[in-house]
Amino acid sequence: MEKILIIGPSWVGDMVMMQSLCMKLKQKDPDVLIDVVASAWSLPVLKRMPEVRHAITLDMQHGKFGFGNRWRLGKRLSSEGYCRAIVVPRTFKSALVPLIAGIPIRTGYRGEMRYLLLNDIRRLDKDRFTQTVQRYVALALERELKATPSVSFPGLEVSVEGRDQLVARFGLKTVNLVALLSGAEYGSAKQWPPEYYAEVGTALSENGAQVVILGSEKDNLVGERIVSYSGGALMNLCGKTSLEEVVDLLSLCRVAVTNDSGLMHVAAAVGTRVIAIYGSSTPDYTPPLTDRASILCQRLDCSPCFDRECRFGHTKCLTGISPRQVLQQLQL
Repeated sequence: MEKILIIGPSWVGDMVMMQSLCMKLKQKDPDVLIDVVASAWSLPVLKRMPEVRHAITLDMQHGKFGFGNRWRLGKRLSSEGYCRAIVVPRTFKSALVPLIAGIPIRTGYRGEMRYLLLNDIRRLDKDRFTQTVQRYVALALERELKATPSVSFPGLEVSVEGRDQLVARFGLKTVNLVALLSGAEYGSAKQWPPEYYAEVGTALSENGAQVVILGSEKDNLVGERIVSYSGGALMNLCGKTSLEEVVDLLSLCRVAVTNDSGLMHVAAAVGTRVIAIYGSSTPDYTPPLTDRASILCQRLDCSPCFDRECRFGHTKCLTGISPRQVLQQLQL
């Protein structure tokens, strides 16, 4: 029985997309055992992936090298008998743990001079693999892939018991519940204006929906602004729920209006319809992985720039998408 260790990506949305890689490995060999090394903030998502046996924490601040922690983890994993490691990030540091653990086959893409760390090193064909998820899935397949790989959409498990507890705790509707996902960890160049979210949320509320704003504690201030703009018609739950609880709560929602963010991918992975708004990024690269998505993207001459903050200071790629356009997608 094969045991594979995956070094997972850092961002929540990327971790959701990585589930498609795990699904491909299981399609090739249903008996394969898959463990994933991840940062602590991604563990709740991994717990909802049936393909993953163990989620292994790498105790590390985002962006830190942390050689000592990587050395200790690699030594601890050296007795696990992994036959292969797949290193999803393209950084030098991400390839250290499999090397230290002595895993015989170490697969990943070229990047940051990793030739001594990986022994199954792949050239990333960006023209063929235009989407991030395709690049992840290709790592499960043969080295010289002749065609773009087929991709299975992520599907996170939902706790019915947890969902019922959330309904009781917050007094939520079980029908006509709508989520506004107004945060974007990457930066403001991916965040649709809060007053626009408020206009959409207010219109939905006036049409009988219960509208909740979801996000982390970092998103709470923006959530409060949206509530204020709406005259108190909306419910701000930013920072009041764990990531696992957000997975369950989003499965209750009939639709989520969202930036290109980690929670957009979570919403898609629990089957919720998404209205996805793109600013500095592009749906060509990281689309919501679902058949139930409507995408709004202006494709200006200056986009996609992938900047965290708008270099011109106007974010027209976002402000040019009106609340009316979103409401038209919602048929209001």
